[in-house]
Amino acid sequence: MSKTVEEFLYPAMENFKIDFVVDKGPYAKTINFNLKPFTLIGATTRSGLLTTPLRDRFGILYHLEFYGEEDLATIVQTSAGKLGVDGQQDAFLSIARRSRGTPRIANRLLRRVRDYAQVQANKNRIDCAIVDMTMKALGIDDLGLDDLDRRLLRVIKTHYAGGPVGIEALSATLNEEPDTIVDVLEPYLLKAGFLRRTGRGRELTEEAKKIV
Repeated sequence: MSKTVEEFLYPAMENFKIDFVVDKGPYAKTINFNLKPFTLIGATTRSGLLTTPLRDRFGILYHLEFYGEEDLATIVQTSAGKLGVDGQQDAFLSIARRSRGTPRIANRLLRRVRDYAQVQANKNRIDCAIVDMTMKALGIDDLGLDDLDRRLLRVIKTHYAGGPVGIEALSATLNEEPDTIVDVLEPYLLKAGFLRRTGRGRELTEEAKKIV
């Protein structure tokens, strides 16, 4: 968010007013608009990029954790109903376990399982066998790790003896942008306990060494 837009929000958040400046120079004048009371809700995964004045104007600050498997299974079941797909509770849990604690990933995987069931199995019902076959085709294992996740872990283990290794070296070895590693791959690997960040770089945990 640009600083101009941010400062434009300040009077709206504090006094329910917005000031528009019309014309320039000596002809400039300010037009005030009163706003009806409203509630502003903001969401970001990078709160550190918000300026302190903007962040402090929010009355309540929450930090949201990843979803648990039971909650994700409920989300998958609800989404399946909206898609007109029937399924076993165990199948919904199986999808939830591979969803990295994120509903949008759970819904994406559900749609792929639905596609596989309808095209390959010629039925509109999903079970654990259909889920397993779909995940195998997508390269997603029981832990929710995909090919790129496992490749990252293997590179650290085989090329750098388990670490530590810097992000630039990892990026060059994997031929991936550093932002992809930091923003896409690392959050779940850190949460799952497969990766550690140290002052010298990234290194594998003992648990990660067992699966790669």
